[in-house]
Amino acid sequence: MALTKQQKAEQLKDIKEKLSKASSVIFTHYIGMKVSDVSDLRKKLRAGGAEMKVAKKTLIRIAAQEQGLPEFEDAMMEGPVACIFSYTDPIAGAQIAYKFAKDHPQVSFLAALFDGKLLSQSDAKILAQIPGRQVLLAMFAGMLQSPLRSFAQICSSPLSGFARSLAELAKKKSAEQPS
Repeated sequence: MALTKQQKAEQLKDIKEKLSKASSVIFTHYIGMKVSDVSDLRKKLRAGGAEMKVAKKTLIRIAAQEQGLPEFEDAMMEGPVACIFSYTDPIAGAQIAYKFAKDHPQVSFLAALFDGKLLSQSDAKILAQIPGRQVLLAMFAGMLQSPLRSFAQICSSPLSGFARSLAELAKKKSAEQPS
């Protein structure tokens, strides 16, 4: 079904708005999936602060140009393309799509826009495998705690050894004294 100029203009405006709001965009294939699977993916993306939009590649290219983003090559975007816009966490949409693709091989990464740069297919997969923000913060907090915990153990070790020695000495003295 061909789109009218008005519909194309509305879609272009919508894509430009989503590109400006998104912290990253993943381009994927989706053909061959059941409607229920696509709905499930969209639901998971919404829960993760991301959104999937299917649009014509020409409109995506024009919107990217008007937003000052790098242009993708035709070879990178063969076939129908879905855009996954991540709004809250830059890698949330990529992670959700990557996990979803394990059970649905129809979903495959084509490219990504991250931090104003165009990433290749392999780079997009690597981006999807990076731990999420909360996991990275937890790892960082653990790294900060580790030296402090070690220092506390070192400090308490001589004190606890000294306390055990005093307790043993007190036991020995009480055993030596006649009652």
